[in-house]
Amino acid sequence: MTTADPATDLRRYLQDARDVLLLKLEGLSEYDARRPLTPTGTNLLGLVKHLAGAEAIYFGETFGRPLPHAQPLWITGAAEPNADLWATPDETREQIVDDYRRACAHADETLDSLPLDTVGRVPWPPHLELTLHRIIVHMIAETHRHVGQADVVRELVDGSVGQRAEGDNMAPGDASWWEQHRNRVDEAARKAAGQDRRGPGPTH
Repeated sequence: MTTADPATDLRRYLQDARDVLLLKLEGLSEYDARRPLTPTGTNLLGLVKHLAGAEAIYFGETFGRPLPHAQPLWITGAAEPNADLWATPDETREQIVDDYRRACAHADETLDSLPLDTVGRVPWPPHLELTLHRIIVHMIAETHRHVGQADVVRELVDGSVGQRAEGDNMAPGDASWWEQHRNRVDEAARKAAGQDRRGPGPTH
C-alpha cells in the first residue's frame, strides 16, 4: 500500500489495539477477568474500564461532544484513586465492555465529523489545547500500552498468548519448545548475573 492517508492509518492502528484488548477477555471466568496479577492490581477488566473512560473523555468532552448518557464517577473524577482500574462486584463484565464499545463508537463519530487539525480542550488542569491529530496519537500509544499489559496478564492467567485470533504473531513451537526457550533465557540471565542453577547468587 503506497497511498498516504494519515487519518485512515491512525484509525487503523487505534482500532487494532481496541480489538486485541477485547480479545484478551474472551473465554475467561468472571474471577480470571477481574483478578489482580501484579502488586499494583493490574487486571484485564480494569484495563477495559480505564480505556472506556479515556476514549469518552479524549474524543468526547475534549471536543465538546460528551457521551449522551450519564458519566460514571470514575470518568468525572468524583471517585477514589484507581477507581477506573478495577471492577466492583456490582459492575458486570457485559456492562463494562458495552461502555467501552459505546465510548469507541462515540469516538469514531468524532473522528468522522472533525478534521485532524481541529483543536480541543482537555477537561482537567492545565486544560491543554490539543489537536485531534495529537489526541488520536496519544490514544493509540495509551491503548497499545495497556494492550501490552493485557498480553502479560492473560498469559499469567492461563498461558494464552498472541496478537489476534487469526494470527498470534508468535514464534512456532509447542509447550515443550517454549519451556526450553524460557530455560535458555533464564540460564543466560543467571550467567550474566554471575549466578548458577545451584543457588540464587549475588543480587547486586
